[in-house]
Amino acid sequence: MWRGDDERTEASGVQLKTEAETPEILVVDDERDVADLYAMWLDEEYETSVAYDGAQALEDADESVDIVLLDRQMPGLSGDEVLGRVRERGLDCRVVMVTAVDPDVDIVDMPFDDYLTKPVTGADLRETVEAMMRRDAYDDRLQAYFAALSKQATLESEMNPKAREESGAYAKITARVERLADEVDHLSENVDDFESLFSDLTGSD
Repeated sequence: MWRGDDERTEASGVQLKTEAETPEILVVDDERDVADLYAMWLDEEYETSVAYDGAQALEDADESVDIVLLDRQMPGLSGDEVLGRVRERGLDCRVVMVTAVDPDVDIVDMPFDDYLTKPVTGADLRETVEAMMRRDAYDDRLQAYFAALSKQATLESEMNPKAREESGAYAKITARVERLADEVDHLSENVDDFESLFSDLTGSD
């Protein structure tokens, strides 16, 4: 598993972790050609495995997996159901929804870390995996903040300003971002790549 034993905890409370092994990525998609293509794009740098349905994904998702790339629309167990069960197990992995389903306000309470809308490129996947690896180096407070920020940015890219203004769900995620930002604000000065992580989510330079 990529995440090693904790190396040290800074005075700020940011918990840093060492790199022990090559990150392991589980690609989940019922379209076999798509799943195999994603794995091919990633397997030169990462340990990759593929599941072609939700049931197989739950069999393969264990403590060795660092990142799950998860389709939402699958026959049998949907990606949403797989996500819920992965979180119920308490698996310490990042989950990225990679799907043709345009994001809507229902994503606000879904416990994923990032959301990519198909079609995606190899560069999209590699950049997202790299961002997840950087994010995974820090403690739960920062991870929760970046997950919320990702949802806010996703909704902002999909909703027009009027719809956002009238959306209770958007207001909810915005309030969550603001609350978590206050909690992690004092940590940012001690995180070397904080600005890089932030730009990954907002698209800012």
